[in-house]
Amino acid sequence: MSIAEIATCQIVALQGAASAIIQGLLRDFAAQLTDTGLRVAGVVESAADSDHPCKSMALRSLEDGRLFSISQDLGPGSQACNLDPEGLVLACAAVQDQIARGADIVILSKFGKQEALGRGLSDAFGAAIAAGLPIITSVSPALTKEWRNFAGELGECVQADVAQHPGWINAWSRHVVTAPRARDMIKPVNDWIGTG
Repeated sequence: MSIAEIATCQIVALQGAASAIIQGLLRDFAAQLTDTGLRVAGVVESAADSDHPCKSMALRSLEDGRLFSISQDLGPGSQACNLDPEGLVLACAAVQDQIARGADIVILSKFGKQEALGRGLSDAFGAAIAAGLPIITSVSPALTKEWRNFAGELGECVQADVAQHPGWINAWSRHVVTAPRARDMIKPVNDWIGTG
């Protein structure tokens, strides 16, 4: 898929960089879009404990900054998965509430193993899709097949270096403001790559 065609997708999933870099990009996108006056719903990952980031993860609301812990304390030396599904449920419900109150774009931290199983933030993805809203997220290359099964023609994977292009998010925001529905809004934007 060419760079210009990326903007034809309702759901863009970032790949090709470390999780911390991609989550930083998602936070930057949220700030830029909010600065243009758009209502951004969603959550991004945030390390609750910078000394042990893998063991103390949280999702931060893009609407109000609220933190939802998604880690359980399993004690020192534990090697088991410490994901707290209850925290994911609470974060998902908060995003669904944000969408119901009105949003222009949704940013969700990732499509991960829980979402591939129909859990985690799946219902938030569903609410955004049902509302016709554009979604920016991330997905591990290891889950590309599951992502394709979930998103179908609505989604496309985009390399993080493409998304870092300064015109990429600006092109999205221009079309978000003027479009009646996401499928009409997200169209090729050649001007930011110099072909328009």
